[in-house]
Amino acid sequence: MNTPLSKIYTFLFYVGLFFFSFNEYRGISFLGEFKTESGAIFFLLGFLVLIVECIAQKKIAVPYKSTLFQLLVFFLLWCFITTLLNGKTVFYSYFKHTGGFNRFLRQYFAVLLSCIFFFLLYWNVIYKMKVSDILLKIRKVFLLSLIVAFTYGFLETLVVIFGFGFLFPVLKLFSYFPFLEVKLHSAERISSIAYEPPFLAIYLITISGWMFSYILTHKSPFKFLPAFAILFLTYFSGSRTGLVVVIIQLFLFCSFLYKDPRFKSYILKSIIGFGLVFCFLLLFNGEKIVNSISKKVDTLDFKKNLTKNVSNQSRFGMQYAALQVFLENPIIGVGFGQQAYHIRTHYPIWATRNNYEFELLYKNKNEKSFPPGYNIYTRLLAETGLVGIGFFLILIYFSLKETKSLLKKAKDEEKVLLIIILISLVGLYINWFQIDTFRMYGVWLSLVILIRMRYKPLNLNDE
Repeated sequence: MNTPLSKIYTFLFYVGLFFFSFNEYRGISFLGEFKTESGAIFFLLGFLVLIVECIAQKKIAVPYKSTLFQLLVFFLLWCFITTLLNGKTVFYSYFKHTGGFNRFLRQYFAVLLSCIFFFLLYWNVIYKMKVSDILLKIRKVFLLSLIVAFTYGFLETLVVIFGFGFLFPVLKLFSYFPFLEVKLHSAERISSIAYEPPFLAIYLITISGWMFSYILTHKSPFKFLPAFAILFLTYFSGSRTGLVVVIIQLFLFCSFLYKDPRFKSYILKSIIGFGLVFCFLLLFNGEKIVNSISKKVDTLDFKKNLTKNVSNQSRFGMQYAALQVFLENPIIGVGFGQQAYHIRTHYPIWATRNNYEFELLYKNKNEKSFPPGYNIYTRLLAETGLVGIGFFLILIYFSLKETKSLLKKAKDEEKVLLIIILISLVGLYINWFQIDTFRMYGVWLSLVILIRMRYKPLNLNDE
């Protein structure tokens, strides 16, 4: 039954989905790593309203019978236990004016916020919905956000890539939009509504499956536009990881199209459509396009760029150092959130040589921000050991297996929704090789929907 409070937190849930990638503003400092996450503000408010309803009704829906949810809880418990087992080291750790215990509390609260608090908000909204409503309503919210992102990104591309500086005053109008402060990036890259191109890539990877699904459900010729918008923004963002992951997601989606006789022709039509657009762009500014493609291909040569690209040196250097910490503490790790205290003695020379990021940021004790781990998997190896990474990988494996299992019998909206979930999870799990945060709203939203799909005949006693 929908109560006045449930309508409020449901509304906040949708607003949070719309704004989850709008982080091009200064932010709210006391929110820590969520300070620029505008979507998190609405999710947090929604969760607080949910708690008020829980207190009033003395109950809250929790999918405790779900194997996926149980695996997630076991993983989070181990993150706590391994920190206790490393208590002495954690207590004496100190770097960047922050003690190890303080660091653990901050990091553990951040992971609980994403994996439990927001997770429960998603569940209490979604478990009461019909499958068709989940598909249509969430997809529409993402489409509306994409319209804003594409409009911004298209104007930004014209200004930054094609040199149409006279359009910058028009682009600046987006500064009046909530959570946006327009600024341009160097090196011919765009970030649209996000703070940096990598964060735009996360947004695009998260919603790509939802936007591709319009091709499956709509008959209008405009059904290809959302997919085109995704590819356009991904390409001009300059994010190497984003480009690779979205292409993988596109191939995965095309494999579903090819298996269905109704949609085989769409692959040919899409290739023709892409070719026409590409030809138009060549006529419009051929030299720019050719140079841009050449640069994109060159950036994908990670081995070549390892010695020339500071970002790659830092990224792979951090991952190498994390693996060295894991080899020293292979079973239980060094404690959740403690990686930064231990990798300092393991930075490889090839990563720190002529690399200003290490001297200015990562080794600088007066710089408050901690060095990023750049890879959730190497971070978990270092911090939680084989036990922790084991729980995490089992969670990932089971979620993919569950999705494929449900797909075999699914039809109509159920099948479309499961295709979306599979595309989203595959993309976001791959992207975790390039980022070390649990602040991946698309993962937890997908898992909630997946749990809902498993328990189609709603068990309202599962509270």
